[in-house]
Amino acid sequence: MQWSWIPQNWSIIWPYTLDNLLLGIVPPLIGLVIAVPVGIACVAKRWLYAPVLSVSSALYALPSLALFVVLIAYTGLGNLTVIIPLTLFSLCILIPNVVDGLRSVSEPVRQAATAMGFTQLRRLVQVELPLAVPVIIAGLRIAVVSSISLASLGQLIGVSSLGYFFIDGLQRDFPTEIYVGLGLTIILALLCDLILVITRALLTPWARGRRIGPSPRTAWLIPSGGV
Repeated sequence: MQWSWIPQNWSIIWPYTLDNLLLGIVPPLIGLVIAVPVGIACVAKRWLYAPVLSVSSALYALPSLALFVVLIAYTGLGNLTVIIPLTLFSLCILIPNVVDGLRSVSEPVRQAATAMGFTQLRRLVQVELPLAVPVIIAGLRIAVVSSISLASLGQLIGVSSLGYFFIDGLQRDFPTEIYVGLGLTIILALLCDLILVITRALLTPWARGRRIGPSPRTAWLIPSGGV
């Protein structure tokens, strides 16, 4: 490990780190915007959940690199080619968490809100979604970490990311670049996860001190560095 290489090449490291961060956080956020209404619909129409979950699981099973290659013909060699597959992958994590979060709201709470004169929409916005936030953010944490890891694959099709250091380090037989890429990927994942933990604490002060984990249906999706 040549530590002097890092400050000497910081002008290169920083842009690739920012690009990887962008590719890591945008897809889960887009996925969350899609997953919330879909999850609400699945809770309202229980028969809808099974086919939606099957479709999202099938999408997650598709190789990410294969999707990148297929999309090149339509979206070109740009960020969109990476963002679309990562957004689809995040849905497999986020939709079950949104559904489980909403279903975790007890019936007495719903009945109390209705008795207080809440309309169905107001009850959803002011009662059910806030109470579901811990479970939803638990899924978002997994989705963000997964996207930050998978975003590095974009470099294989020319999309700027930390994957540059893996490829260049391997081609030049220079392990320092590979270690830097790995280290920055881990740091980005930890920082984003910490921000989401803080966000959850701010949004749900009543849940402080409780351990909120991912949905049992998505716990197995916690990434271990796979493609």
